[in-house]
Amino acid sequence: MTSLYRSETYIEEFYSRCVAAISEVTDDYEIILVNDASPDRSYAIARGLAERDEKVVLVDLSRNFGQHKAILTGLRYVTGDYVFICDSDLEEDPAWIVEFYGVVCESGSDVAFGVQIAPKGSMFYKLGSRLFYGLMRFLSRSDFPNNLVTARLISRRYLDAMLEFEEREVFLAGIWYLVGFHQVPVLVRKVSSSPTSYTLWRLIGLFVNAVTSFSNRPLHIISVFGLFLCILAVLIVLYLVYAKLVLGLQSEGWASVMATIIMVGGITIFFNGIIAIYVAKIFMEVKRRPISTVREVVTKEGCYKARHQSSSVGLGDGRL
Repeated sequence: MTSLYRSETYIEEFYSRCVAAISEVTDDYEIILVNDASPDRSYAIARGLAERDEKVVLVDLSRNFGQHKAILTGLRYVTGDYVFICDSDLEEDPAWIVEFYGVVCESGSDVAFGVQIAPKGSMFYKLGSRLFYGLMRFLSRSDFPNNLVTARLISRRYLDAMLEFEEREVFLAGIWYLVGFHQVPVLVRKVSSSPTSYTLWRLIGLFVNAVTSFSNRPLHIISVFGLFLCILAVLIVLYLVYAKLVLGLQSEGWASVMATIIMVGGITIFFNGIIAIYVAKIFMEVKRRPISTVREVVTKEGCYKARHQSSSVGLGDGRL
């Protein structure tokens, strides 16, 4: 299974590699392509594949919802006993299906997931990536591995459990972790076919969304820090009273008082901002909006139907 966005130059090759790889495992498979409102010719090319090959299903979303929501949408169309998920830009090789399937069968696990040996990008990006995963482990108290990739093979029972999660604010790596089951990492080496699209600001946005979608620990930290400030303020007041009544000292220095007020005010606004993010997420969750809207589903039989989900390459009984 894969989502499509600016993928026109990769789709045909991606399809060919998928067919070659899956054929080594089983001849009973499906290839699900989710068009996440790609602005190029991805839809036209994917539709052509779906109309000439009965094993290809195209799920066309009504607008761009983002990769994570597109993947969750596609997973609801899976019929196989196993599902292999990967990116369509060929940086993740569809041929990994064979290796991942072997790992799952040998280990008896429900999930084989890819971990990069050496992540691409500049030293600044790599440092930011390590910081991201380190902070995620600290704030969520979860054992997140570094350098996760999209590629993973999951069993049917894992998929069924995963689809019970109905978050509207999606952090897919967090959901994958929370589902549980026996998961085995597989070291992979991605090909760098293009510069990473994750800028500093996008990484910061991803981090904020990940933490607030997956963990409430920042709220606990705010509470503890607020308690610390209250205790500190009481101690300062007691000292000033002691200095005035016992030591006979006069407290002076309006500059320090104003600096303290500004500092505390800044901390208050910052913490209120964090709380506001959580409130906003609650607001979005209680609306119960669908995570995506499907415009049409295209198959060789010309069966068009609308549902609220998308994309995948599935395996089952040996079916993929």
